[in-house]
Amino acid sequence: MNTTSLAEQVGACRRAQFQWARNSIRDRLPVVRRFRQSLVAARDRLGAAVQSEIGRAPAETLAAEILPLADACRFLELEAARILKPRRAPLRRRPLWLWGQRDTIHRRPHGVVGIVGTWNYPLFLNGVQIAQALVAGNAVAWKPSEISTASAPLLHQLFLDAGAPTELLQMLPARREAGAELVEADIDHLVFTGSAAVGRTIAARLGERLVSSTLELSGCDAMFVLADADVELAARAAWFGATLNRGQTCIAVRRAFVHRSIYPAFIEQIAAKLAAAKPVTLVTPGQVQQADRLVADAQAKGGRVVNSFCRDAESSERNALDSLTLASRLTAPRVIVDATPEMAACREDCFAPLLAIVPFDSPGEALCMNAACRYGLSSSIFTADVRTGEDFASKLPAGSTCINDVIAPTAHPATPFGGRRQSGWGVTQGPDGLLAMTVPQVVSVRGGTFRPHYEPMNEPTQRLLTGLLAWRHAPRFADRWRGFWTMVSRGRRMEET
Repeated sequence: MNTTSLAEQVGACRRAQFQWARNSIRDRLPVVRRFRQSLVAARDRLGAAVQSEIGRAPAETLAAEILPLADACRFLELEAARILKPRRAPLRRRPLWLWGQRDTIHRRPHGVVGIVGTWNYPLFLNGVQIAQALVAGNAVAWKPSEISTASAPLLHQLFLDAGAPTELLQMLPARREAGAELVEADIDHLVFTGSAAVGRTIAARLGERLVSSTLELSGCDAMFVLADADVELAARAAWFGATLNRGQTCIAVRRAFVHRSIYPAFIEQIAAKLAAAKPVTLVTPGQVQQADRLVADAQAKGGRVVNSFCRDAESSERNALDSLTLASRLTAPRVIVDATPEMAACREDCFAPLLAIVPFDSPGEALCMNAACRYGLSSSIFTADVRTGEDFASKLPAGSTCINDVIAPTAHPATPFGGRRQSGWGVTQGPDGLLAMTVPQVVSVRGGTFRPHYEPMNEPTQRLLTGLLAWRHAPRFADRWRGFWTMVSRGRRMEET
């Protein structure tokens, strides 16, 4: 049994990071390469571990987590050295009053990065964040979800077997309290993936301590099906987006705004998918209870709720599961028809297969109704006109927007992932996510001995500055010319003295 305290683990991280940061980026990357390659042989063990935790089929884990994680690592191997390379400030943009100065912008690691992990995609989300932190030169204190008791040790061991120093990557106890303890620990940056409610508490505490953070919080993502959209494709996407991982996805499609001209056809397509759907088991009873509350609220406000199976079938399934203590986690995929923005299902995050469908008459009305929700993680638009979709996307307060697709495009390893509004701040993944694991440091070198800013602020110095200002920024050529000669004459006199 490990009796090491969290403070001791974080302290060990800090000592290991001191040496790790002195390795070049190219010396750090072999760890990521070996880790990526190990995913091939470990895929069955990882899939089985995730299945034991959350019930997802190994084939889905392979597609949704292991393959995207491997591609994200490959991206780092190919691009990290370029992204983190020191960058010279261009001399042509250097102000004249900084003559002789050379500036280089370095990307330095934060130090110790705390990661509070999630359980719904325990390999991909945690793995990408760990890999990026290590490549950037940080140490990692990682608190896995208390649900990820099988997959987290496997993921951790793969990194260690790939060459990550044991003290550099510390896996903390997978218990709820350890997350709060990590927030209070001696860390330099925190990455949290979870609910907006918890994220708000974390942000407040870190703010008091002036510790930076990346918060990937909840979503209540919107799909917009415009009048010219392919209805069949949009309905397939909405169903996939609402039921992927049994609805336990932060960027799941929760609200489908559908143009009234194609609304009946869209509902018909969704109804066919509902008829063929089966009940699913979620990870916690609380998820089912929340979905039930959202459905009851929608019904009380005039919405029509459609279940995927009849009550007799539901009762039969629950009875069959009683002996396995799973009955409280069983739910049906459900759709709220004729939903309105006032309904809680259109305003709250949810981790269950629940979709609210809202009709609209104009794009402006859809945007207005969407604004009633404070989340802004991801979104999607379905239209035959890509240019129209891109213009519509520019009006959406979301971290990402997919046109004619949902969810999958957000896993592109070269693009950032993050939210806006109540969905958090900062990004993971891609160049921006890698840079977020660092802080910029500017190193300035000044040659020669000419330092006019050391001179007393007397009349000659003021004349010099006035001439420089006029030469560089006056609107008329005559004023700029006079400013130039004023600056030259005063500068010569100052050098002579």
